[in-house]
Amino acid sequence: MRIGIVGAGMAGLACAEALSRQNYPVHLFDKGRGPGGRMSSRRISTPIGEASFDHGAPAFTADDPAFRQRLEAWVASGLAAPWPAAGDAAYVGMPTMGAPIRQMAAGQSVRFATRVTKIEAAETGWRLFLDQGAAVEVEVAVIATPAEQARELLAPIAPDFAASAASVQSATCWALMLAFSEKLPSARDVLRGNAGDAIGLAVRNNAKPGRSGPEAWVLQAAPDWSRTNIEADPEWVANELSTAFAARIGAALPPPTACVAHRWRYANPISAGPGLMFDAVRRLGVCGDWLVGPGVEAAWLSGASLAARIAG
Repeated sequence: MRIGIVGAGMAGLACAEALSRQNYPVHLFDKGRGPGGRMSSRRISTPIGEASFDHGAPAFTADDPAFRQRLEAWVASGLAAPWPAAGDAAYVGMPTMGAPIRQMAAGQSVRFATRVTKIEAAETGWRLFLDQGAAVEVEVAVIATPAEQARELLAPIAPDFAASAASVQSATCWALMLAFSEKLPSARDVLRGNAGDAIGLAVRNNAKPGRSGPEAWVLQAAPDWSRTNIEADPEWVANELSTAFAARIGAALPPPTACVAHRWRYANPISAGPGLMFDAVRRLGVCGDWLVGPGVEAAWLSGASLAARIAG
């Protein structure tokens, strides 16, 4: 039974990983150039070396026993490590946040830079139309994308599932990546914003375990600020967040050696759903953190739970 999964983020890969262990042929399609989604990292060349930024999820936790077991395997393989600066139970990927998810993708059949533009019923299941290459037929289709993107694909084929996706909104988040040739005066590696601040979180990325390179900070704008300025010019965003950061640490910033703003249009779900959606008759499933709650663990739990339903 061929299974096609739209989206190779944590939810989609967790689903694929669990199904592959039971010998189901799984094929994933993702519009991105590589795995990661909000666990992505970016490397930027600077005059004093390459700077690394985890510009999505800064860290993650593990409360569920099944996910904790998966995390322990990553730690044993050197792909994750605890980072107390972000919290007593916080972990990060090594040497970048995307290391665990890259390992998951390496064991799967994934077509990156490939967008699924439409899904329609086929004689034996579903036909996935791609923007690159011929359509692909599968017996089971899984949508593992943010709610807003899932809604578009589901509306013509499963209006009930699409309605559930439409009821969930995602918070936008502006992230600013800054590198410097000298260490900033902040004594803390993680700074949290106050109510009404432009900055919600500031993280010294090079202080994380397994990192190297120059002083590198990731500034995540506060949800209200990001929502208000969702369509703002990236240069303006960079200037505003840099000014707010300087005020937060109480010192003028030196000229940055790298400065890049990135907008996560679908950063975190504001509300949550039933964990997963699956119709055994239609052979159609949906998973993602927006069906559980924000965070890496939520995405993994949704994908793994959906795989159990499909296999069951």
